[in-house]
Amino acid sequence: MPGAHGRGSVFLEEGDLGKAYDSKIIKRLWLFISPHKWLIIFSISLLPLVAGLQLLQPYLIKTAIDENISRGKLEGLNLIAAIFFCALIGQYLVTFLQQYLLQLSGQRIILDLRTKLFSHMQRLPLSFFDKNPVGRVVTRLTSDVEALNEMFTSGLASFIGDAFMLCGIMIAMLLLNVKLALVTLLVIPFLAVIAAFFRIKGRKAYRNIRTKTALVNSYLEENLSGIEIVRLFRREKRNFNEFQNYNRELRQANISSVFYDSFLYASVELIGSIGVAIIIWYGGGQILQKTLTFGVLVAFLEYLQKFFVPIRDLSAKYAIMQQAMAASERILKLFDEEEEDLSKGVSKVESLKGKIEFKNISFSYNKGERVIKNFSLTIQPGEKVAIVGATGAGKSTLLKLLLRFYEPDEGTILIDDVDISHLSRQWIRKNIGVVPQDIFLFAGNIEENIRLSNNSVTEKELIENIRKARADRVIEKLKLGLKESVSERGNNFSSGEKQLLSFARVLTFNPHILILDEATSNIDAETEHLIQEGLKELLKGRTSIVIAHRLSTVRYADRIAVMHHGELRELGSHEELLKRKGIYYRLYRYQGGIEEMRNQRVNL
Repeated sequence: MPGAHGRGSVFLEEGDLGKAYDSKIIKRLWLFISPHKWLIIFSISLLPLVAGLQLLQPYLIKTAIDENISRGKLEGLNLIAAIFFCALIGQYLVTFLQQYLLQLSGQRIILDLRTKLFSHMQRLPLSFFDKNPVGRVVTRLTSDVEALNEMFTSGLASFIGDAFMLCGIMIAMLLLNVKLALVTLLVIPFLAVIAAFFRIKGRKAYRNIRTKTALVNSYLEENLSGIEIVRLFRREKRNFNEFQNYNRELRQANISSVFYDSFLYASVELIGSIGVAIIIWYGGGQILQKTLTFGVLVAFLEYLQKFFVPIRDLSAKYAIMQQAMAASERILKLFDEEEEDLSKGVSKVESLKGKIEFKNISFSYNKGERVIKNFSLTIQPGEKVAIVGATGAGKSTLLKLLLRFYEPDEGTILIDDVDISHLSRQWIRKNIGVVPQDIFLFAGNIEENIRLSNNSVTEKELIENIRKARADRVIEKLKLGLKESVSERGNNFSSGEKQLLSFARVLTFNPHILILDEATSNIDAETEHLIQEGLKELLKGRTSIVIAHRLSTVRYADRIAVMHHGELRELGSHEELLKRKGIYYRLYRYQGGIEEMRNQRVNL
């Protein structure tokens, strides 16, 4: 398994949360933002208008009180009420337009980002996926990208809108009454201290929540994937207790976060109430001294109420920005992974015959741990060579080197006497067909899975390939034939049926060289004969490399290469290797006993 070779990670851990704003990350994200910059700029340019319409409302109340109500003058009051109503409608319409444009630009940015990220991931080398869990890679495309969407639509824009609002309120207060404004703003230093305290403590709380959430998710995924083993070994109670421990830790982390959120909210409410008390105390005195009007006092109370609204929401906005920055850093690290160049090199070999030569090949996944050691083997055009050996002998790794999923540390691999390092990966994978051990079928229908978008094959040729692969026996049983639906990973088909369909898939692409990687393992006795017939058609006229644990499937190969601890230990025909009474002889004797027992079971 890939994990045996060392599992690294190019990503930040789930618990790592960086700054709430990082200019370096924003600069790199600008690549995705810039195509939509005018839409964003127009959307943000509406924020001062929204703030202005909101700030106008307390001033209109002040005017109505001072100019009309306090004087008992009705003239002009209807006009003020109409302007106030228009300000409310205008605020609603402009806010709607601003939010719509912002969300639209955010969705376009996320579409571009997710598309480019998926395209980039498809070009990453196989070594990347060997070292990184698929679940975490999927999280980059889903949760982390969505966190960025939250930043664009709810984080940055809200901070900018709040900045306009707070500055506007302070200017409005100073214009109305400088002394009262300065007295009112005495509470701001206390707000700054509380905000700084929350930023430090809240950051730790959010980090702890993400760490505990990641542990809960990981435990859930592992247990649900292995539910059959859990049931067989009666681990339900023990697993439940373990899950409860993780769940309690997550609850405790959330309680800590709730504590700081509640502290911030209550503190802002307290300071807001103190601010109101200051306005009433100082402003009331000014009114009694006839140096301040009642309308100004009411306007100040309205402005102060609006002043504290964005500060109350600081915790949610700060969390959005902090998580978005961490998600951005992980996404950008993924973009930094070097892509595999599929087209670099010679695009073809003239008149390909199919000769393959391994020359002194050595390879290691981790430095100092050789998986392949000084391996040399020449396979002639049209020859069928089987490679056998115990698990971990290096058989599948050898084929990954041939397909240029990895590059050898030492030695060269030649196809028709051309070093494959000079051939494009695209050409190599086009001309080498592979039937893997774990057959992967995509959700869709059978025809789509056989064609894999290869529309150059006619329907007649497709049906003929299916017949040659003996997959027609599978398709005949289905009501919809080639249009029969395939569930995720082909779970509605047996292992044998999937392998027959994979044979048809390879025949459809008609490769010059064929690799069968444990392609006949895990097959029931009834299906094996059918598969052997399909294999004869598949191997006909092609240079073939067959990897198998079950030696009964390779005895008719032209030659058999025996690998042990990454080295080529024996080479010859089935009969020659049996006469030597070496590794192959011992393997064959052992498996012969197993086959005999299987036959006895069938006879029973």
